[in-house]
Amino acid sequence: MRTKWIFFTAAAALLISCEKQKEAEKPVDPPIKISATGEVTLPAGSAKRKQLKIESVVLADVPIHEVVAPGKIEANPNRVSRVVLPLAGRISSVLVKLGDQVESGSPLITLESPDSDAAVSTNLQAQAQISQARSGLLKAQSDLERTKDLYAHNAIAKKEVLNSEAALAQAQSNLDQALALQKQAQRRLEILGLTPGDFGQKLTIRASLSGKILELNVVPGEYRNDLSAPLLTIADLSTVWVASDVQETDIRFIDPGEAITVELTAYPGEIFRAKVMRIADMVDPQTRTVKVRAEVNNAKGRLRPEMFGKIRHVEGSQQRPVIPMSAIVQGEGQNIVYKVSGNDTFLPVAVKLGEKTGERIAVSEGLKKGDQVVTDGVMLLRGN
Repeated sequence: MRTKWIFFTAAAALLISCEKQKEAEKPVDPPIKISATGEVTLPAGSAKRKQLKIESVVLADVPIHEVVAPGKIEANPNRVSRVVLPLAGRISSVLVKLGDQVESGSPLITLESPDSDAAVSTNLQAQAQISQARSGLLKAQSDLERTKDLYAHNAIAKKEVLNSEAALAQAQSNLDQALALQKQAQRRLEILGLTPGDFGQKLTIRASLSGKILELNVVPGEYRNDLSAPLLTIADLSTVWVASDVQETDIRFIDPGEAITVELTAYPGEIFRAKVMRIADMVDPQTRTVKVRAEVNNAKGRLRPEMFGKIRHVEGSQQRPVIPMSAIVQGEGQNIVYKVSGNDTFLPVAVKLGEKTGERIAVSEGLKKGDQVVTDGVMLLRGN
């Protein structure tokens, strides 16, 4: 056992010795030369030269100013219907389910309500009042004719004629009021969808627009007397809105009716077009942002409320030199780029950067089209 241990120890020592010898025999890369102006020169045969990637500066369309803000998809508020009860009563049946697509006029809920019988009764009472008022009007007309005849034969005083004329006017007014009440009762029946004269009818609540059932807060058998609480919500999602909080300093670049682009985390790499519909009238005092809402076509139904993403608005563009982000290094509070100034010679150039576009960034000062710069391995030029 001891013999084996001695053997393995000797083998390990021999292996370490060979590795050290190889390291000693490895050629040493000569150091780079840096002049007083910062110009870097690589010595002939330097291995670092092969690790550098050099590219030419090109021109690209760069936004003059770009607004980017987080956004969230929401239903178009102009195409949302929150269905409430017109009368208190017991829910007889619910004819739809959550997520169903419904058409305008489709039945949603049936309701049993004593108020529906009251509406039918009110209509019948109004009809009876009309009959009574018409009878009173006929009597008043007859009385006036008789009174006028008696007055013509000097059988009564003028006062009796005036009283009969006043009675006729009152009878006509009573008929007009009865007709108005009957029209009101009839209109109520039409709105509720009830047939005149039939008691015990179930009220059918129908969809006011086409769309999807986004919320359903009712089940059969419930008695509801709160006429302000929504039973269900229908939304037409053929168009949706994207709501975004834009910084106060950027709101001057966005106007109603302008086009913006929308990017969603659910669909990376895809761009959706939108139109600014509304800009809030006030600045949020806490976040110093302004709410912007834009409309997006959603004919395919891919965009769903509460999806997150961002909006982007470009305020014009112009051609400027662009370079990869990897070409830039920080030095003494400046952005430095190494430009090829000769064979194996590189000059550090301070640049002023502009807007970022994709993986590249615009350069407003320091470089021009056609300049060659180091885009990979820049740190190899910073010293040994």
